[in-house]
Amino acid sequence: MACVSKSNYDAERKIWSGKDESDYYAADLSIGEIIFHEMRRHPKLIAQISDTENTVLTREQLHLNSMRVASYMRSLGMLQSDIVGIIARNTTHIFAVTYACFFNGIAFHSLNVSYEQATIEKLFNITSPRLIFCDGEDYKKVKLATANLNAKIITMRNHQIESISIEEVLATPIEAKFEPARLEQGNNQTLAILCSSGTTGIPKAVTITNSRKILNTGTKLTTADVQYSHNTLDWVGGLLTTVTSGVYSTKRIIADNPFDPARLLHIIKEHKLTWLYQSPYHLAATAFCPEFELAELQSLRYYFYAGDHCSLEAQQKIRNRCGHNCMHLVYGLTELGSPVTVNCHFDEKPNSVGRLMEGFKLKILDDQEHSLGPNEVGEICLYSGQYWAGYYGNPEETHKLRDSSLWFHTGDLGYMDDDGFLYITDRKKEMLRYQNIMYYPHEIEDVIAQMPAVAEVCVFGVWNPFNGDEAAAAVVKKFGAEIQAQDVVDFVQQHSSAEYKHLHAGAIIVDNLERTTNGKTNRPANKAYFIKAKNGN
Repeated sequence: MACVSKSNYDAERKIWSGKDESDYYAADLSIGEIIFHEMRRHPKLIAQISDTENTVLTREQLHLNSMRVASYMRSLGMLQSDIVGIIARNTTHIFAVTYACFFNGIAFHSLNVSYEQATIEKLFNITSPRLIFCDGEDYKKVKLATANLNAKIITMRNHQIESISIEEVLATPIEAKFEPARLEQGNNQTLAILCSSGTTGIPKAVTITNSRKILNTGTKLTTADVQYSHNTLDWVGGLLTTVTSGVYSTKRIIADNPFDPARLLHIIKEHKLTWLYQSPYHLAATAFCPEFELAELQSLRYYFYAGDHCSLEAQQKIRNRCGHNCMHLVYGLTELGSPVTVNCHFDEKPNSVGRLMEGFKLKILDDQEHSLGPNEVGEICLYSGQYWAGYYGNPEETHKLRDSSLWFHTGDLGYMDDDGFLYITDRKKEMLRYQNIMYYPHEIEDVIAQMPAVAEVCVFGVWNPFNGDEAAAAVVKKFGAEIQAQDVVDFVQQHSSAEYKHLHAGAIIVDNLERTTNGKTNRPANKAYFIKAKNGN
């Protein structure tokens, strides 16, 4: 992708703007229509290789399978107002299901396979899917969670006797003269429904529109590129990889195993990956795994990572091994369906999430909602210029996120520098108060991250009736390193002159941090684990 140019800044209104959008494809074509026609242009190219299932599909084979699944849905009389449920790993045929939904103009609602039955029940009760595609090992959980929906359940692997297998669906004859459906609501129609990160309770059902902005991490991709993301379809990284590989006719590598950094390094070397999309958690795990010292990353042209804070040391380890300046930290909201900023200047601005992409505007607000200028910290607010249907079935939460002027209030704190580069400082909701003095967890995390033995850290407040939020830390040590909890407490005390930023509640050493299903650090869950560990439960 071409690096984004400097944002335009309106000093009077204190608003930054990215370049105007430009369309390569006809404006009235849906994402599904674009992919349908692109698949027919390159029928013999390899579309997909499963590194774990050892399967290979050409674009013609994937196209035929997608039309078979779409024809199956049409045989059931499904309408564009219906919803398809997906709670599955990246197996061979799940993307035929995805493209079938695109071809039919039917949105899918994707959930993470690790969700508990109660969460599945609450989320699918919101959208009421008529069809649900899941893996056989999750069939009973999904069946119990959706007992009141009367939905057909189709298993992708490890088929259960009571379920319909994906092979049965793929046996469906393709509808005569099959063509992708025209969208009843045009490109304002919902493409997919994902889930919010879930750090503050039950995830919300986030609608993603048929916007071209989802293509903005792939506009320079060609048929020579090889893409990979370990993320499944419930995370925007998994969705945009699926869309861009379809639109730009790339080769896509998939895997259905739990994330393994050593296996990722094998995939990069074996398949000569050129495009990689990771969460910061996966990036850090890759950078600090024992196999990294022999890693071959020279094939990578685009290395995107997004979703959370990532240590500069981990980023620099990756950057130093890449053959190109390919490190691209991106920032955005699931609700926007695509990255909003991208940093193509890692060496010059290593801590920034970059400049605005095409079609986006940004402003920074203080606590009184007054606009701030460059280098002033406040809440980041974004404007996409596109239609958004909101949280499915939840207008109240929709209005909380987006105001009457259609600006998204992210809850993230940050600032724009003089060059139009955005910096994230913290989450507004994560502000803590010790003896009536406010502080943010990242201020202490930044200190602890300086310790040579520390790989990852999460800081949170533990309530004390006298002091308020006393800081505590969960720390992951680097492979082979030796460190004790008291070492962390002592280091913070020695390196922070502000007494209220000391670890008054202590620290613990953990094998891994608690995370949301999307791989983000889950601060409330780490706090709960810390309290449980300290109480000896």
